[in-house]
Amino acid sequence: MGLMSFLKGVGEKVFKKEETVAATPEVEPLRASALLAHIKALGLAYKSIQVKTSGDTVVLEGEVARQEDSEKIALAVGNVEGVAVVDNRMTVAEPAPEAKFHTVEKGDTLSKIAKEYYGDMMKYPTIFEANKPMLNHPDKIYPGQVLRIPAL
Repeated sequence: MGLMSFLKGVGEKVFKKEETVAATPEVEPLRASALLAHIKALGLAYKSIQVKTSGDTVVLEGEVARQEDSEKIALAVGNVEGVAVVDNRMTVAEPAPEAKFHTVEKGDTLSKIAKEYYGDMMKYPTIFEANKPMLNHPDKIYPGQVLRIPAL
């Protein structure tokens, strides 16, 4: 999947105060552990996973069954405050075409995004489902958040 960019200053707050300071060798393992715990808390599927951090960059390695799993893990990690880049090096057992990605802008709704990508605003549940469990309600998206837009 490669490199994905995110807005560093927005997203879920998963780092403790001491983990948000400048990158140091002592802090990096704590940040990686916090991100791994976040992946596990969301119940995202993987066969094996390793999370490494270097400042605002996260490297994901391991194996997943489906392309969707790889994309969801990358988005879960990237949509964390303090993360600017995710280098997704995970291998996929059953490769499939990658989804498109959309960075939410002020005024966006899932209906508006569905109209843009699918030509039909009533297809918003497809986008909502594609971004579970990171989204728990269709109205709870925020500017800067990156969403998966799967093919229909």
